[in-house]
Amino acid sequence: MNGQAAPAARGLFVATILTGSFLLFLVQPMVARMALPRLGGAPNVWNSAMLVYQALLLGGYWYAHRLSRLPLRRQARIHLAVFVLAALTLPVSLATLAPSAPGREVWWVPLLFALSIGPVFFMVSAQAPLMQRWYALHPQASAPWALYAASNLGSFGGLIAYPLLAEPLLALHWQSWAWTAGYLLLLGLIALAARARWNVGDAGNMIPQAQKNSQIPRLTVAHWIVLAAAPSGLMLATTTHLTTDVFAMPLLWVMPLGLYLLSFVIAFADRRGPARLVSALAWLGILTVGPMAAVSYGWMGIVPLICSVVLLFLLCTALHARLYELRPAPELLTAFYLAMSAGGALGGLFTALIAPLTFDWVWEYPLLVLAAAVLLPRGLLPDWRNAAGLDPALRWLALGALVMAAGILGWMLYNANLYAETRGQRWPLAAAIALVGMALVPWRSLVVAVLAGTMLAQGGWDTIDETREGIRTRSYFGIYTLREHPETRRRTLMHGTTAHGVQSTDPARKRTPLAYYGPSSGAGIVFSHPRALVCAGAHFGVLGLGAGSLACFRQSDQRLTVFEIDPAVLALSTNGTFTYLSECAPAARVVLGDARLELAREPKGSFDLLAIDAFSSDSVPMHLFTHEAFGVYLDALSPRGVMMVHISNNFIDLEPALSAELKARGLAAAVRDDNPYDTADYWATSWVAVSRDPAQIARIKALAPQYEWRAIGKPAPQVWRDDYASILPYITWKNFVGIR
Repeated sequence: MNGQAAPAARGLFVATILTGSFLLFLVQPMVARMALPRLGGAPNVWNSAMLVYQALLLGGYWYAHRLSRLPLRRQARIHLAVFVLAALTLPVSLATLAPSAPGREVWWVPLLFALSIGPVFFMVSAQAPLMQRWYALHPQASAPWALYAASNLGSFGGLIAYPLLAEPLLALHWQSWAWTAGYLLLLGLIALAARARWNVGDAGNMIPQAQKNSQIPRLTVAHWIVLAAAPSGLMLATTTHLTTDVFAMPLLWVMPLGLYLLSFVIAFADRRGPARLVSALAWLGILTVGPMAAVSYGWMGIVPLICSVVLLFLLCTALHARLYELRPAPELLTAFYLAMSAGGALGGLFTALIAPLTFDWVWEYPLLVLAAAVLLPRGLLPDWRNAAGLDPALRWLALGALVMAAGILGWMLYNANLYAETRGQRWPLAAAIALVGMALVPWRSLVVAVLAGTMLAQGGWDTIDETREGIRTRSYFGIYTLREHPETRRRTLMHGTTAHGVQSTDPARKRTPLAYYGPSSGAGIVFSHPRALVCAGAHFGVLGLGAGSLACFRQSDQRLTVFEIDPAVLALSTNGTFTYLSECAPAARVVLGDARLELAREPKGSFDLLAIDAFSSDSVPMHLFTHEAFGVYLDALSPRGVMMVHISNNFIDLEPALSAELKARGLAAAVRDDNPYDTADYWATSWVAVSRDPAQIARIKALAPQYEWRAIGKPAPQVWRDDYASILPYITWKNFVGIR
C-alpha cells in the first residue's frame, strides 16, 4: 500500500495524543503528592513543581521541533529509541537528594522534581506536537489544530482523574505502576502512528527549514510568547491564593490547571463562536472580579473562590483564542507550540521563582490581571466608535462623559471603602464602574486605566500602604502580615487570611498566651500542669513556632525545643516583633527544618511533652498526620509522655484520620473542645491529648475538673499513610460558604 492510498488514521493519532496528554497531567499531582512527606503543604511546592513541568514541556517541544526537521522514518527511529531509554527510569519515584538547607527550598524543590520525573516527562511532553506534525504529513489529513484541543481534553481528564479516582483508590506505589503501564501503552501507540506514516515519508507538506524560518517574523513569535505567558502566570497565581487560604491538596492544585487546559479546548476549536463569546465575557469578568485582585484581606469564602477560578477560565480562554487567531500554517506548528511552551515557562518562572523572591505579597496576581487586560481581544463586543451616523464630536463628548463618570464613581468607591457603615455601597458602585469600563473597551488604554483605578479604590491603596509600612514578610512557605490593634492592645500574625498567632502589647500581659492557647483550651490545661503528668525537668517539644505562644507554658525546670520550617517565622520571634520566645524561653533550642524530618533525628524517648501545632494558614500539612509521622512522634516521646495534637481547622475534619491512627496503635486519647464565648482573647479550638498510658489521660481529665473532655470520634475506614491518604471525604464544605 503506498502513502497516497493509505488512510489518514485520524482516530489513531487522536488516541495517541489523548493517551499521552492524560499521562502527562496525571503524573504531575502524583509526583507532587509523593513529595509532601519531604516538603509539607506549602503552596509554593506545587508552583515549584509546575515550574519544572513547564521547563520540561518546553524541552519536549524543542525536541519535537528539532526532530521534525528530519525525514519521517529517521524521526520515528530516534523518537522510539529515546522513548525506550527513558522507560529505564520507571517506575516513577522520588530521587534521593540530601535535604535542603533552610532558605534554599526555592532551588532545591525544582531540582528534586527534575531528577525524579525529568526523562519520562520530557519524552511524553514531546508526543503531542510531534504526533500532530506526523498527522499533518498525510495529503488527505485535515488541519491539525483540533488535535491540540483533544490534547488538552486528555490533559484535563488526567488532572481530574487523580484527585477523584487515583488518589482515593490507589496507594502511591500502585499509582506509579499503573502510570508505567500507561507509558508502555503510549509507546505502542506511537509505534503504530509511525507505521501509519511510514510510506508517506517526506511527501505531504514538509517544507525546507529555511523557508519556515523566513515565514515567522520575530514580532509574531514575541506575540505568541506573551499571549502564552500571561495565562500561565495567572494560573499559578490563582493556585497560590487557593492553596494558601484553603488547604494544600491535589484537588485544589489541579482546579486552576484544569480550567487552564479546558480553555484550550474552546480556544482551539474549529467553531469560533464560543471562543469569541467567552472573549467578550472576559471583559465583564475582568472589570467586575479583577479589581479584587489587589485586595490583601477580607475577601474569602465560596463566592470569591468561584469568582477567582471563573475569571481565570475566562481570561485564559480569551488569551488563548487570540493566540489561535495568530496561528501559522500547519507545517509551522512545532515552532508555534515551541513559542507557546516558552511563554508558559516564562509565566511560571515569573510566578513561581521571581515573584516570591521579589515581592512581599502576591503582587504578581494584580499585575498579571492588568497584563491580561492589555492583551484581551474584543471578542463579540462591538466597536461603537464606528457606528453609522455617529457624529465625531458626539463620539468625543460621549468619551469625555464616560471618563468623567469613571473618575467620579472611582472616588465614591474609594470613600465607601474607608468606613464600615458605607462598605455596603461598594458592590453597586463597582458594578457601575464595570458598565462604564465595558463602554470604554474600544479604547484599550482607558479601560486598563479604569481597571487599575478600581483596583486601588477597592483596597489596593491599603495593600500598597502595607508594603510601604513593611508589615509583610514573604518566604517560600507563605506570606506573613503583622497587624496592630491599638484598641485591644494586641499584635496579630496573619498567614494568608488566617491568624497565626496573637500577643498582647500590654507589658503586664506580654507573657500571656492568647488565641488558640487559652486557659480552658486543651493546650492551656495540659501544659500549665506538667509536673502532675511527668517528672520535674521534663523536655517539652513544640512542632510549629508561630508567634511563639507555647513557649510561655515552659516551666523553669523544663527544657524547650521548637521545630520550625520557615526562617521568616523564626525571625519574627527573635527580632522583637513577638517576644514570647525571648521572654519566656530565651535558652530554648530552635531547630530549623521540616518538623517531622528533624524530630526523627532526635534521640528516642527524649521528649516528655510534645505539641503538634504546625499550621500553614488554614491547613495542617497532610504529611504530619500519616502513620509514618506518628511513628516518628512516638519514637521521640518518652514511655509516659503526653502528646497534644491541635486539630482545629476551618476546612478539614482531621478527627477521623487521627482516631484511626490512635486505634491502630492502641493509644489512649481524649478531646478538649473549647469555645470561650465571653472573651475576644481566646478562640475556639480542638486539642487531642494522646498517650501510651491510659492513666495519663485520666490524670489530664482530673487537672481541671470544670472543663469537659470527650472520647475521640469515629475513626476513618483507613489509616492515612505517606503512600495513601485522601482528604476528600473529610472536607467541611459548609465552611466554604460566606465572605469575611
